[in-house]
Amino acid sequence: MSFISPVAVDSNGQPRATGSMQNLGKDDFLELLITKLQHQDPLSPMDDEDFIAQLAQFSSLEQMANISEGIATANQWDYLQMQSVNNMMASGLVGKEIKAEYDGVYLDANNQPVISFTTSEYAEDIEFVIRDSQNNIVATLTEENVQPGTGTITWDGEDTLGNRVEEGYYTIEAKATDGDGETFTPHLSLVGIVSSIVYRDGAAYLSVNGTEIPLGDVTAIGEPGAFTDTGDSDGSGDGSGEIEEETA
Repeated sequence: MSFISPVAVDSNGQPRATGSMQNLGKDDFLELLITKLQHQDPLSPMDDEDFIAQLAQFSSLEQMANISEGIATANQWDYLQMQSVNNMMASGLVGKEIKAEYDGVYLDANNQPVISFTTSEYAEDIEFVIRDSQNNIVATLTEENVQPGTGTITWDGEDTLGNRVEEGYYTIEAKATDGDGETFTPHLSLVGIVSSIVYRDGAAYLSVNGTEIPLGDVTAIGEPGAFTDTGDSDGSGDGSGEIEEETA
């Protein structure tokens, strides 16, 4: 007694991909067309109109495949070209003063990232939560009795258990509490001189006051002293002049 399976199977009885699970490419289409020609009735061959229509469909399928491949290649070249232009631009920023707002730092095998921040009001404490690429909390830093202005805190690159974490980019979330117990959000921002450029996985990172930030986080570029009233040219200034003037 034969058994008719409700599931499409191949010659070995294994389930066969159908519908959206099956991708029909131009080679498959051509194979189907050849198979149909091989098994047609010699006394009743395909009409010319049907044959021409199927050839036209095959030609259209091949052209669409070529266009799709061309677009993918063009997008890849555009990305590489843009990355090259950004890297060239970054190299010209050494010695320039920049302003940047960022949401994370890069940790390599040796460095201890410096986290720069700005607060417009007094904070009883500021908590910095550091997360990895999987959004897992790896460390939490706390700064207490923080006066208005700019400040920095250094992360030693270790997690809450004291273990050195893996190299990579880590995001930072800052949350502060004022004297009345109300919470507010300080800005992760810095002003300083670009001392060097570091390339990681083809992307440019600027080293500013001990902090490595992506080129895309830069919001303003100028000559030394453009954003501070101290005129530091060695990159050692912390950019506090501008904040002090605003809060005086």
